[in-house]
Amino acid sequence: MHPAAEHSPLGKASEYIAVYTPGLLFPIPRAGKWAELGVQGDALPWQGVDVWNCYELSWLLPSGKPVVAVAEFRIPAGSPNIIESKSFKLYLNSLNQSPFASVADVQACLERDLSAAAGAPVQVSVKTLAQAQAEGIAAVPGQCIDALDIQVNAYEHPSATQLRAGEGEVSEALHSHLLKSNCPVTGQPDWGTVVVEYQGKPLDHASFLAYVVSFRQHSDFHEQCVERIFLDLQALLQPQRLSVYARYVRRGGLDINPCRSTHAQAWGNARLARQ
Repeated sequence: MHPAAEHSPLGKASEYIAVYTPGLLFPIPRAGKWAELGVQGDALPWQGVDVWNCYELSWLLPSGKPVVAVAEFRIPAGSPNIIESKSFKLYLNSLNQSPFASVADVQACLERDLSAAAGAPVQVSVKTLAQAQAEGIAAVPGQCIDALDIQVNAYEHPSATQLRAGEGEVSEALHSHLLKSNCPVTGQPDWGTVVVEYQGKPLDHASFLAYVVSFRQHSDFHEQCVERIFLDLQALLQPQRLSVYARYVRRGGLDINPCRSTHAQAWGNARLARQ
């Protein structure tokens, strides 16, 4: 368990507060997990963002009439803190019986509070249900490797030693829907799709699929799972370019989608079938 998470509301019975309470947000420093991976905050080997989507956002108009909406949050991958997910849900629920004069006021409130918790500017976009519906469901880029016939006997300790690469250089994109890890506090499963896009030594697809499956009983937060995959592939492939991101299935109205890359890029937010 992450030491800071012991003091969070995660895994504990919590009273749902329906009146605006920004103090519910619980930041967890990234530095400890970065140290486990052998990286430091002032010299991160990646760029990126954590894209969160909220499907249970609601507040009151001054008339007392409720509004429902969908929200997108973009937390910089280099921010000092992640925001513990249950505290995030409790905070969002605290808007349910709180009046706001406009959508702009809601968005400004969310940006202010989340930026304070993350320790870096957080971008917020509040969407109507019609806007969210118009965005539709996207296909996953690259080749799906899930049909490969592999033997698996490791489910808890993902290791770079499982991965193999060939000679030469390729440019390709591939993905797997078999990513699963567990919450390090509650043990609840986190289901996701992982996507890798790179230019470098050819990655052996079967070894990568077995590596993805080895996260199945591994306990860690979404962000650290993606960062571990990024670092292991970077060391193996010696790539000119590498991007790793995961689209996780929502829990409690929130999904988390960490994105890490060797280079700056505009990250989309294409919702997948399980999201």
